[in-house]
Amino acid sequence: MNWNKRVRQVHRWLSVIFTVTVVATFVALAQAEPLVWVSYLPLLPLALLLLTGLYLFVLPYTAKRRGRRPAAGQA
Repeated sequence: MNWNKRVRQVHRWLSVIFTVTVVATFVALAQAEPLVWVSYLPLLPLALLLLTGLYLFVLPYTAKRRGRRPAAGQA
């Protein structure tokens, strides 16, 4: 498995983790006495999603610059 496929897989799993943490935050804040610190839980997966997403966004441009065509699944 090459580096780009690993980053894509990590990005997909981070999106699942982010979604779960957002749902957990809504549930926690809907309680009678909400735990405010729970609202910070989605920030770490969101930051990692930003980094992996930016990497995946730049991939086609770097491939063009190097003179290579992206693979069929990476277009």
